[in-house]
Amino acid sequence: MTENSQNNKVIAIVGPTASGKTAYSIELAEKLDGEIISADSRLVYKGFDIGTAKPTIQERKNIPHHMIDIIEPEADYSVGLYAKEAKKIIREILSRGKTPIIVGGTGLYTNVLLMNYDLPQVEPNYELRNQLKQENNLHETLQELDIETAQTIEPQDRKKIIRAIEIIKTTGKKLSQVRGINQQEFEVEWLGRNFTREELYQRINKRVDIMLEDGLIEETQKLLQKHGRINNILYTIGYQEMVAYLDGILSLDEAVEKLKQNTRRYAKRQLTWFRKNEKIQWNIYPETLKK
Repeated sequence: MTENSQNNKVIAIVGPTASGKTAYSIELAEKLDGEIISADSRLVYKGFDIGTAKPTIQERKNIPHHMIDIIEPEADYSVGLYAKEAKKIIREILSRGKTPIIVGGTGLYTNVLLMNYDLPQVEPNYELRNQLKQENNLHETLQELDIETAQTIEPQDRKKIIRAIEIIKTTGKKLSQVRGINQQEFEVEWLGRNFTREELYQRINKRVDIMLEDGLIEETQKLLQKHGRINNILYTIGYQEMVAYLDGILSLDEAVEKLKQNTRRYAKRQLTWFRKNEKIQWNIYPETLKK
């Protein structure tokens, strides 16, 4: 490894939801004098705490955490904005001789930030967007156009689905074909966290139960009272199920089971994304890095 790459060393901890990334990253940061940068598309929003399993102040153990609680839920926040800000933070951490540790389950965020994906510059097509907004089965439409991209986007996230379809229809190519890759700025060590499917699903179910005990219903009510029925609440796993319960569409038991089911499906999509990255070393522990 060259001296320059050593000075640009970044550690990325990725994996599905409920795989222990948060606790692992904090342990690693303590041992390596690191600072943590979240790569989660929902942790950027203020007030999205219990429903996103956002690490509490106590859980952070005085380790600096970045890219958490930076905008209000009404704001549109893109992967491009995320990458621009996160790169500034990485450079600043490196300049102080510390180790940046990128942690998250949003694969597009980690790829654009650390693999220098060059996002396609496609102007908005508002006529097409308005047409797509009228469709009920948008995710199925995306699957027909680009199955790989469809596997990385939640079926409820209509905004991302519409943008993906817009790019595909405008360029006539799948997203994987129009995303270029520039020269990487940082030397990245990719670490993956995961469990067997049975263990992971048990952890997901337990996490959901804890969320309910910690006040997920009350948090959802507060968010609705403060922000109204905005898309970032209605289409975020954790809150959308509680909204359905509060609206009387689902019983509490049905909403909880739906939340567990949606989270398991999301974990499956995350793993599909990360398994394409052959550089990820799965379940490598801090002791190994110290050798």
